[in-house]
Amino acid sequence: MLTSEEVNFIEYWRVQRVRKKRSLKQFTIGLPLGVIIIVALFLNIATGWHKQATATLKSNSSLILVVLIAAVAIVVFMTLFSMRYKWEQHEQRYQELISKEAAPNAATMNQNESNNKSSL
Repeated sequence: MLTSEEVNFIEYWRVQRVRKKRSLKQFTIGLPLGVIIIVALFLNIATGWHKQATATLKSNSSLILVVLIAAVAIVVFMTLFSMRYKWEQHEQRYQELISKEAAPNAATMNQNESNNKSSL
């Protein structure tokens, strides 16, 4: 037996599952975490906490380009990974609830078939 919350989720996810898989709004899930990591990285560089890293960046200015590309790659990866992970969690819950919903129906059908066979 499913609770009303589970039934509501099944109805919601049945409608939203295709749309949510391709939605641009999903990019906002992992974006804040990726940005926080990059801000922490640049604060670390700006404050000079790691003296050797700061000295290397000052001596070879082309490394800042590599750091910026890596920063963008980190943000994109965190965003895409979080989006996909969240979608997979919802999809797994949906599949579990669908099978939970189908289990009592299958048991009832099996019981009805066995009753029909015994009455013959």
